[in-house]
Amino acid sequence: MHHSTSHFFHQIPSAQNKLKMAWPCLTYTELILSISCLLPLLYYLFNIYFFCPLSPNWPLVGMLPSLLSNAYRNKIHEWSTKLLQLSNGNFFFRGPWLSGMTLFITADPANVHHIYTQNFQNYPKGEEYAEIFEILGQSILTTDGDSWRFHREKLLLAMSRNHYRTFIAKVTKEKIENSILPFLSDAVEESLAVVDLQDMLTRLSFDITCVLTFGTDPGSLSMGCPAVPFVQASDDTTTTIFFRLSRPLAWWKLLRFFRIGQEKRFAKAKVVIDQFIADAIKKRKWEIIEGKHVCPDLLYSYLCDENTPNSHEFLRDSVLSFLEAGRETVSSSLCWFFWALSQNMQIEEKIMHELNFIHHNTTPNGMVIFDPEELENLVYFKAAILETFRLFPSIPFSFSSVKEPDLLPSGSIVTPGMKIVMSTYAMGRIQKLWGKDCMEFKPERWISGRGTLLHVPSYKFVAFGTGPRSCVGKSMALIQMKMVAAAMLYNFRFELVEGHVVEPVVSIVLHMKNGLMMRVGKRTRI
Repeated sequence: MHHSTSHFFHQIPSAQNKLKMAWPCLTYTELILSISCLLPLLYYLFNIYFFCPLSPNWPLVGMLPSLLSNAYRNKIHEWSTKLLQLSNGNFFFRGPWLSGMTLFITADPANVHHIYTQNFQNYPKGEEYAEIFEILGQSILTTDGDSWRFHREKLLLAMSRNHYRTFIAKVTKEKIENSILPFLSDAVEESLAVVDLQDMLTRLSFDITCVLTFGTDPGSLSMGCPAVPFVQASDDTTTTIFFRLSRPLAWWKLLRFFRIGQEKRFAKAKVVIDQFIADAIKKRKWEIIEGKHVCPDLLYSYLCDENTPNSHEFLRDSVLSFLEAGRETVSSSLCWFFWALSQNMQIEEKIMHELNFIHHNTTPNGMVIFDPEELENLVYFKAAILETFRLFPSIPFSFSSVKEPDLLPSGSIVTPGMKIVMSTYAMGRIQKLWGKDCMEFKPERWISGRGTLLHVPSYKFVAFGTGPRSCVGKSMALIQMKMVAAAMLYNFRFELVEGHVVEPVVSIVLHMKNGLMMRVGKRTRI
């Protein structure tokens, strides 16, 4: 018994020794495997929390999940702005591996000046851009080189004529008197009348731009608010365009091939838009032949110019681009202008003070309308409009491609295959450009100590573009916006409906996701 027990205990140290011999091998193997697994994880955790907390660069999928999640949560503008604020105004966005989705996003004035002016030829829109914006065809907004120059020259020629500038003021004035003021007056008759200003202003801008484009007023701004298939189709295409811009090329092309989801809506919308433009061109040609309803609209100017192509494709692409750019700029900006005033009543009071001291016209119904010449000298009013464009540019992003490798003023290197994205939305929110109060709506920042408007370089204030591709219709947009805003403010007061949430929609145009619900009342004037 003693011998057996002794033998048993004698075996235990032997087993322990064997275990000790095996343990180091097991530990080293596990350690090596653990380190192999942990190193990539630690790298990406470092990437997330220290390098770019808002857009981690994940394996395979790159930074795409951050983009899609913020687009889904309707936070794309705030997200991109924060990225640029944290990265000193410049950021490389990398999509999924092998997708070719590499974006250089900038809000740096030096880079903007270099890309859009100093080395303009190296940054064309490019073929991929034209395909993404295929709804606009071969127009001033999508072409490069000689084709773009030809489009721009023809548009500048048509818009620079004195009779066209007079025509803009005349059409805008008539629509204010015959459409918008009666519309609001009728709305006021209802107790606690609530109006969706975004819908109303979109209809107004659409009607005005249609007359300026091809001489026809569709009359979409009327009581009852009839459905406007073209506007809905246009909104569907802009949503699809943003969808394409935020996805890898192969992804959205596959969806387009099978006509799935957003691409299916795009295809249907294109049919509506093409038919609308075709009918407008046909009607205008017939009117010119018959000598009826002749007015100096853009299409009339093109049709009467022997040096302008008369093909349907050229006319279609030209008038559609003009129509889209014109209506989107004015309607979007007016919405944000009235929303900003609803949050800053003291600013509205200062504008009203200016309006009270200038000459105005009175309609037979006792309403007041202003001529553009009278509004031109209102410094504070114009400063408030410029401040609207600074914080809420109609087009929040601008896109270009890279032709040859280039070293930017920021020290960043861009190469062919990359896409350049200028965030006009973020540029109005960069502290080093506009000061610590950059998030405030403050018209005073545009006014000098002498009481005159300050000049801000276009590569810093980029709401109307900069360089050779700067907006041709800037003056037209400002004329319309000032005339409409002044008439609305002088005759009516507007109050944001309590609890109504205002935020930008995810699109290439800075519309409001939920509209702009306002209570409208007659303004009491002393």
